[in-house]
Amino acid sequence: MADSAPLWAAAALPLLLAPAALAVACADGRSAAPVREVLRLLVQQPRRTRAADTLATRTGTVLLPLAAVLAAAVVPLGATPVSDLGDGVVWFNAMEALAWAAVWLTGWGPNSTLSLVGGYRFLAQGLAYEIPHMLALTTAALGAGSLRVTEIADAQRGLWFAVWMPAAFALYLLSAAAMSFWGPFGQPTGRDLAGGVAAELTGAGRLLLLGGRRLLLLSSAAMAVPLFLGGGHGPLLPGWAWTLVKTGAVLALLLWLRRRLPGVRMDRYTELSWVVLTPLAVLQALVVAVVVLP
Repeated sequence: MADSAPLWAAAALPLLLAPAALAVACADGRSAAPVREVLRLLVQQPRRTRAADTLATRTGTVLLPLAAVLAAAVVPLGATPVSDLGDGVVWFNAMEALAWAAVWLTGWGPNSTLSLVGGYRFLAQGLAYEIPHMLALTTAALGAGSLRVTEIADAQRGLWFAVWMPAAFALYLLSAAAMSFWGPFGQPTGRDLAGGVAAELTGAGRLLLLGGRRLLLLSSAAMAVPLFLGGGHGPLLPGWAWTLVKTGAVLALLLWLRRRLPGVRMDRYTELSWVVLTPLAVLQALVVAVVVLP
């Protein structure tokens, strides 16, 4: 069991994640000048639609980056997370579920058809990816015999879980992109809906939603390191450096896939999830159970 980081680390976590999310935006290349875009949104006047539920909209836009930061609290930087919870895997998944509510509230609040359809798309997407995602998380916890994230990382000193749980690792990466409505799963903010859930957002609200989306992707990529890539264990470099290197490699892979894969229709992905991905995740969990359980 690793010690939790000091209390000041909890306050510093958002300050560390924000520039990292900005770096993801720069690497993504969709915006020519992310810093200038951030400044533009900060000074932009808010726009409201008729009969909008302002409280729901503001709650949703604030909840998304908050959920991403809280999810990152159990991710160890080297050997020490901000909070070393005994059920860290459950906490991480619960914060992802909170992101569901955030995106839905953001789509519902403006009283706009485009944003509402975007919210419904995300719900459909969530119903498709969540069960394989939970099974992938459970499989890693089963392999280590613990729900504590640091103990899962420690269980991979000899062999990474990604090596002998390849299906769970692949399903986790797929769901990481889906929960961040990223790349081929970007239909909730699709151009055919003029931005979907972000269609009616301006100013700080839009910045919080799009920034929260990148923070969620960053948190999910970082969580893949202790779950499947051995955490901070590695030769020569200190643990925190290995964590950053491995997280950067996972992010690079997700960014590369965004540029290579076309958008996915939710009805087809839902069918694929229920017919192929969920049985595959169950089979992977059964294989791990046979190996590790007496």
